[in-house]
Amino acid sequence: MPQPVLFAFLLTLFAGLSTGVGSCLAFFVKKSNTSFLSFGLGLSAGVMVYISFVEILQESKETLGMLYGLRAGSWIAVGSFFLGFAITALIDKLIPEYENPHEARSEHDLNLLKRGDAAETSSSESLKRTGVLTALAIAIHNFPEGLVTFLAALVNPFFGISIAVAVAIHNIPEGLSVSVPIFFATGSRKKAFAYSLLSGLAEPAGALAGYFILRPFLNDGLIGILFGVIAGIMVFISFDELLPTARKYARGHTAIMGLVLGMAIMAVSLVLFMR
Repeated sequence: MPQPVLFAFLLTLFAGLSTGVGSCLAFFVKKSNTSFLSFGLGLSAGVMVYISFVEILQESKETLGMLYGLRAGSWIAVGSFFLGFAITALIDKLIPEYENPHEARSEHDLNLLKRGDAAETSSSESLKRTGVLTALAIAIHNFPEGLVTFLAALVNPFFGISIAVAVAIHNIPEGLSVSVPIFFATGSRKKAFAYSLLSGLAEPAGALAGYFILRPFLNDGLIGILFGVIAGIMVFISFDELLPTARKYARGHTAIMGLVLGMAIMAVSLVLFMR
């Protein structure tokens, strides 16, 4: 495997495995304090939104503009951006709302998880089904996210690192979302952790599948379009998933503080490290 491909794959693997971090936090942090999750999700959204609008969408316009002319290239880039919205919205549409993998788990649920008190919960079979379907739903969501991270890292390692860190942060509450119902249903921390970890492996799987499918067709035009799609997917994820979940976990202005800091970090990084 060529070194750039290996690097992109390892970044995607790192982002995917962070669902397991969510399970570890649920099981091993003594007291549930969801404020740090709110801040982290806001931070992740800030990074994604800023880099999408300021760099990735502009990169798409520049690449396509050189190939098709400024006006035509801009139209194609904008169309690609909203195609990213449409792809992510379609995936969401195919998943029933009550199994939404981004539904925030309450502090009460997390404290029950730590105590191992499954007796306070309702039907075990229903909970197990919810947990399994949540894991499947997260895997479906993570498939395109893995491809986004991988392609960005392949074309521009700086983009890849920034996106991988943001995606990793946003995968942590997804790990919680799988662990809570699985543990309540089975009483097994190992099963809860395993389901959570496996759901995250859809990201590197999506990366490899997408790469081998797209590799014969990769050229400047397709890369420009893919950058537009990547920007659209990340902005949609930020506004539809990260910020609403951050608000559920938030206390005061925690989420917006994370959002602003994420944008500031990304802005400074771009000034320091980009061309």
